[in-house]
Amino acid sequence: MKSRRSRIRPRRDELKAGECLCDHCVGKCCRYFSLPIDTPTTWDDFDSIRWYLAHGQTLIYTVEEQWYLLVMTKCNYLAADNRCRIYHNRPKICSEYTTAECEYDDEWSFTKCFETPEQIWEYAEALLPPRPRRRPAAAGPLLPVIQTGGEIATVTPRRLT
Repeated sequence: MKSRRSRIRPRRDELKAGECLCDHCVGKCCRYFSLPIDTPTTWDDFDSIRWYLAHGQTLIYTVEEQWYLLVMTKCNYLAADNRCRIYHNRPKICSEYTTAECEYDDEWSFTKCFETPEQIWEYAEALLPPRPRRRPAAAGPLLPVIQTGGEIATVTPRRLT
């Protein structure tokens, strides 16, 4: 008898009456989550997205005009057989999710996709006017510069430039 993992996955339209897609799935919907985000329009917006992408296991994508943050992380309740260990007590978002529109036999299809901070920054540079340069404050706040010499540390005030 072949295990579920070694069987060839049938297409959605090949399932027999009463057969469940989840019996043939790798738990794709339990290996990431995706949330809509506001469309970036400013340098600060793109800088926030750059921060998301700097954390790894993330990507930003668009479908049509909507922007999304996708975090690739496996659900703690996904068992080795790709089934939910808390199925009868799963979160509401999971119980409302149906196989009617799941991604069982779909590949991801994005309008735009960004995987690295450099990609989103390059996109922002092509889209937005040049970033304004920060001007140093003429009489900026004094910040201590700590210098150590032997056992004695001295603090020298210095203007921020």
